[in-house]
Amino acid sequence: MSPETLFLICNNAVLPAWVLLVVAPGWRWTDLLIHRVWIPTLLGVAYAVAIVQGLGGSPEGSGFGSLAGVMLLFTDPWAMCGGWIHYLVFDLFVGAWEARDARRLGVPHGLLVPCLLLTLLLGPIGLLLYVALRFARTGATTLDEAQAA
Repeated sequence: MSPETLFLICNNAVLPAWVLLVVAPGWRWTDLLIHRVWIPTLLGVAYAVAIVQGLGGSPEGSGFGSLAGVMLLFTDPWAMCGGWIHYLVFDLFVGAWEARDARRLGVPHGLLVPCLLLTLLLGPIGLLLYVALRFARTGATTLDEAQAA
């Protein structure tokens, strides 16, 4: 399998999960596939494949110690594919948490949807919007679920 093929598979596989979070957050299949982490786990396996495939393929001077090193690291197609899957997994994980947290705190789903869409497209901005919405609706100033309830 090529890094392009793995990229396309993962990029397309994550979209149904986001659709489920937006249109059917309480459905049992949403719970099974996303909240019980089947889709994030499968993406994690794809991530591991990309990382293993990319070992040793990056140019000299690449690494995480500087911006220039990271830019060099991601010139390798497998490293870039792994980096993208990394985003896909963590953004989905955050979106799933937002959906569970909003349901637990009674945040209306219609207000959550823009947060989910922004989390899909611009991860940290979506989380920031959700945290602001969460504070505005509940006064919660912590992500500790026991204290925020």
